[in-house]
Amino acid sequence: MDARQLRDTLRRLQEPKGYFFNADEEMTLALLTSLLTTKERDGYMACPCRLASGDYEADKDIICPCVYREPDVAEFGACFCGLYVSAAWNAGDIPHETVPERRPPEKVLAALG
Repeated sequence: MDARQLRDTLRRLQEPKGYFFNADEEMTLALLTSLLTTKERDGYMACPCRLASGDYEADKDIICPCVYREPDVAEFGACFCGLYVSAAWNAGDIPHETVPERRPPEKVLAALG
């Protein structure tokens, strides 16, 4: 599977839930390629913008779509890495703000080893 195939598959699953891919196609495909790389390396698709530990249990919160996506999109219109966004965000109807990291610092530090 390549990034475009992954996009098409995930689009069918996520758009009915109100989650859309960022309209920046180049960025979206780069992030999806990173997801495929983490799947090949670790066996699961960890968030491409976070450091995964390689331990499935430790990384469950950042397996894409991560548990932080819903509150991020609800509050900012985009998830932390900007892969998933709301329709309003893509349309430019809401500001494109930097989404703060919601992952607890102890999980970030644990991933560093």
